[in-house]
Amino acid sequence: MDEVRGGLRVTQLDGPEARVEIAATTEAAVAAAATMVLVAVKSAQTAEAAAQLAGVLPAGATVVSLQNGIRNQAVLQAALPRQRVLAAMVPFNVVRREAGSYHRGTSGRLMIDDDPAAVPLLDACRAAALDIEPRRDMPAVQWAKLVLNLNNAINALSGQPLAAQLSQRAFRRCVAAAQREALDALAGARQPLARLTAIPPRWMPRLLTLPDAVFSRLARRVVAVDPHARSSMWEDLEAGRRTEIDYLQGEIVALAETVGCKAPVNRALVELIRAAEAGGKRDYTAAQLCAALGITS
Repeated sequence: MDEVRGGLRVTQLDGPEARVEIAATTEAAVAAAATMVLVAVKSAQTAEAAAQLAGVLPAGATVVSLQNGIRNQAVLQAALPRQRVLAAMVPFNVVRREAGSYHRGTSGRLMIDDDPAAVPLLDACRAAALDIEPRRDMPAVQWAKLVLNLNNAINALSGQPLAAQLSQRAFRRCVAAAQREALDALAGARQPLARLTAIPPRWMPRLLTLPDAVFSRLARRVVAVDPHARSSMWEDLEAGRRTEIDYLQGEIVALAETVGCKAPVNRALVELIRAAEAGGKRDYTAAQLCAALGITS
């Protein structure tokens, strides 16, 4: 393995900077002696990562899915029947500022399946003062995170940092509309949702549509966001990578069809992101995006 030149620089929303010396490689063979593997690839690459790990991981190893979406654990487990696969959730936003430099731009607590196999990771996170919680309701956690992640596409299409985008009521109305569709579909499917913020998931659309001055005061109590934060989908578009739109808005569209609901806002966001992936517009003003999504005042 090669050493990352200069080490890894990690900065926090509300904490000190850390520099860590790490070794990096693209060869899956180095996992042959691993007892625990953390999977953090994009959802579209999960099957490929699982296939590579299947050829080298020892039986009994623990694999932790630290990914967006709701299907990755099942994909990994199907390819890795001799390993224990756990679901986990990363609540906070991480921005790559430059090569080897990463910044945590929002607040939140890691969550992972409440399972004996998770103990080494729980111990390591706690030793590093990284907040983590074992949960027995990870499907509810993952769906709740997906509902929050519906803003990823809107942020990516705005071309603005999260704080700047969320400071504008018209952009927030787009997020609220996407979330309402998701909440209706999830209610139809009788899928419980975990409470990941200071307010219940069903209250979030109402908070988002409040006037700017009221929202700015209340939002700080729900989740902290600093000026550097941007959605990972914005980063994917910047880098010319395939986004996770099918695993976010796409999941809501599919679920809505299953339970007999409609999800036109989420369907339109899928189409706009696919167009952006192909080189299309991704600097929408709030008014332009409302118009593109059919949202009227």
